[in-house]
Amino acid sequence: MIDLGSFLLLSAAVFSGAFVSGLAGFAFSAVAGGILLHMLQPIEAVPLMMSCSVGVQATSLWAMRKNIQWRQSLVLVIGGLLGIPIALWLLHTADTHAFREGFGLIVAIYAAYMLFRPGMRVVQEARQGVGALVGFGGGLIGGLTAMPGAVPTIWCDLHGMPKSEQRAMVQPFIAAMQIFALALMLMRHDLTAKVALDFALSIPALLAGTGLGILAFRRVNEAVFRRIILTVLMLSGALLLL
Repeated sequence: MIDLGSFLLLSAAVFSGAFVSGLAGFAFSAVAGGILLHMLQPIEAVPLMMSCSVGVQATSLWAMRKNIQWRQSLVLVIGGLLGIPIALWLLHTADTHAFREGFGLIVAIYAAYMLFRPGMRVVQEARQGVGALVGFGGGLIGGLTAMPGAVPTIWCDLHGMPKSEQRAMVQPFIAAMQIFALALMLMRHDLTAKVALDFALSIPALLAGTGLGILAFRRVNEAVFRRIILTVLMLSGALLLL
């Protein structure tokens, strides 16, 4: 059985990741991984983070079910599902370390620039054809960096989408990508009894963090939400460089 100290550390990691993900809509692994990857071996930490991420997304989807734009999100999802197999192939055939660092640098620079120059957005109508391409990029890059929501989130920011519309489009996409990845892990038997136990112990912190994050999301205004999104993107990009 897990000792009290490990349980509290596990709960703190999951709560922190769930709160940020409930508020921003993504970045559970970027936040929780800072603790979990020091507690557990990657073979245990990664499936645990993926399982918790699916739990956060499922809770968020339920809480926002009346606002979800399923038809628009489907375009992103289809593109993403086409990108993931290519990412998995690249993971086994190429050295993707430099790619992850390069992508992290681009995301961090973009977010920092837009955070300090908030008036420099390119606002134009979002087209479905481009949405499919964005979804493909999100699936491809998500498979290589564990950040499937970065590309769609940047796309939404460039189009100046309100926070509710952005979450309504991106949330189902991230959930679909994570469920697909989790299904692949199940097929490869990566979810061990230890992972299942840690996940069960994490449920109270997961629900509490997600609930508080969603409550905070509903209370912040558009300007504050955009600053939160750009800050999370900047930190997530920086973490890929470390």
